[in-house]
Formats: sequence, structure tokens, C-alpha cells
Amino acid sequence: MALMNCPECEAEISQTAMDCPKCGVQLRKPKRGFFGVIFKWTFILFNVLMVAWLASYWGTVAEITTATSSGAEQAGAAIGATLGTGMLFSIWVFGDIILGMFVLFTRPSR
Repeated sequence: MALMNCPECEAEISQTAMDCPKCGVQLRKPKRGFFGVIFKWTFILFNVLMVAWLASYWGTVAEITTATSSGAEQAGAAIGATLGTGMLFSIWVFGDIILGMFVLFTRPSR
């Protein structure tokens, strides 16, 4: 077992130690495993996709509501837009909860 000196308290510790057992200073940062990295990037990409999807949807809804002429058509378009936005937010929240749990459970441990 190779030893090194702690940069804070100069105690001799193992080179494989994550932190000093004497003073508690962090020597190395724990790293995510392969699946942890995959889940983290999936979570990030999912959120980017949902933002793009929502912006695209709202752009389409704006075109539809401006193209309608009667009050009933505008009311129907507004109700449909509200329901569609609610569905997108529901998918977003449930997806974030599920992916967030995977990211949480694959985080690095000390």
C-alpha cells in the first residue's frame, strides 16, 4: 500500500483514500460509473427535448389561434391548447421523476 502526505495536516494516508481520516479534507472526487453517466446525460437531453417540444407546440398553437376567425373556434383552440400544454407538462414531470431517480441512485458514493 503506497502512502502519501495529506496536503492539510501532513498525516500519512493511503493513495487510494478519498479523504483524510484525520482532518477530513477531500483528496479525490468520486466519479460516476458508466450507467451513472448515461442516466445523467439522458436526463439532461430529455429536459432539452421537452423545452424544444413545448416551444414548438406553443408556436403551432399560436398559428392556429390567429388563423381562426369566430369566437367559438378561438375558444376551442384555447381549450385544446390548455389541455395539450397540460399533457406535455405531465409527461415532462413524470419523465423527470423517473429519470431523476435513476440519476440519484447511480450517483457516486464516497
